[in-house]
Amino acid sequence: MQYRKRTKDQLAARVARDIPDGAYVNLGIGMPTAVANHIGEGCEVILHSENGVLGMGPAPPAGEEDYDLINAGKQPVTLLAGGAYFHHADSFAMMRDGHLDICVLGAFQVSATGDLANWSTGEAGDIPAVGGAMDLAIGARQTWVMMDLLTRQGQSKVVARCSYPLTGIGCVKRIYTDLATLECTTQGLRLIDRIEGLSLAELEGLVGLPIAQP
Repeated sequence: MQYRKRTKDQLAARVARDIPDGAYVNLGIGMPTAVANHIGEGCEVILHSENGVLGMGPAPPAGEEDYDLINAGKQPVTLLAGGAYFHHADSFAMMRDGHLDICVLGAFQVSATGDLANWSTGEAGDIPAVGGAMDLAIGARQTWVMMDLLTRQGQSKVVARCSYPLTGIGCVKRIYTDLATLECTTQGLRLIDRIEGLSLAELEGLVGLPIAQP
């Protein structure tokens, strides 16, 4: 049966749906920043950026960007009432001391047991160090990954064992992808949901690993 992958916005909305009211959440560089545009009306989620912003809102309308107010990916953001910006040392203290309920990060690979590789593929020209991703992955109470399930070559980014340099070990709790949402456990992958038209057997074939049903 044919199936239609989640778009970037649909995936961002799927992540946003699981964020509880009152949560303090960091959105990583890249795809996760779109989650800010899908926080439900009436749901108070306090968004954090590692460069020193707390209380971010959605992206500003075209023509109203303020490039003195940006997230860690250098994208212009808005600041909600009560929001603040501050020194990045204070921001990292928040990250390291367990003040964030959830961080949502992109990834190159995630293992079935929650190991995370998201800063280097070992290629020439890659960034030289892991940076704040390590602090976020270990410091947040929950680490979620948001990514396409497959590479452009059709290989699964969800693997039995990461082949890229690790950011953190056993830190990822959930993986949100364009085809399915998965939970990482010490026993391996567990299915949370999958897109319509994609069977569990087909999903397991794409990933190459067993996936337990809920």
